[in-house]
Amino acid sequence: MPDSNNAFITVARVAKTQGRHGEVAADLYTDFPEKFAERKKLSGLAKDGSRRDFEVEDHWPHKGWMVFKFAGVDDMDAAESLIGYELQIPAAERAELEAGAAYVSDLVGCTVFDGSKQVGTVKDVDFTSGSAPILLVVDGKREHMVPFAESFIRKLDVAAKKIEMQLPQGLLELDAPLTAAEKKQQHQR
Repeated sequence: MPDSNNAFITVARVAKTQGRHGEVAADLYTDFPEKFAERKKLSGLAKDGSRRDFEVEDHWPHKGWMVFKFAGVDDMDAAESLIGYELQIPAAERAELEAGAAYVSDLVGCTVFDGSKQVGTVKDVDFTSGSAPILLVVDGKREHMVPFAESFIRKLDVAAKKIEMQLPQGLLELDAPLTAAEKKQQHQR
């Protein structure tokens, strides 16, 4: 989830307070939580768009969360004021990815093509639907669910915001609205 100017990348979001000494628990938005051991500074983006820098004194995983202790945040009241903050890093400091991999923030906004036909623009990526992530691709009022499977990808150019794919025949029609004839046939059953 990048900031609107793409200068920062969200790696966690403060969800709640944790403990009595100003600690916060955060949802992780990174596949590289081990990188927090190297990071002593995080940028915080508040819901109102204001930004605040945090110095990380300590961090540790706890029950599916990442708990952070920031310098100067020493009680529950101070910690509570941070709920909802996106914890971010400069985009230039993202971890290197293996060949063929891409960050979700780089995929969002890409135009998807099936051969030469434009399918739409990636709105989001869903990781809960099986072995391959699902691209949520919007075309006007329609939303397509397109598997981001290596076997379908022909060319991925995130710099040009373009994903060329070869999709199985009929995939885009799976979630298409029913035609008048199909609706009539359903009512006859």
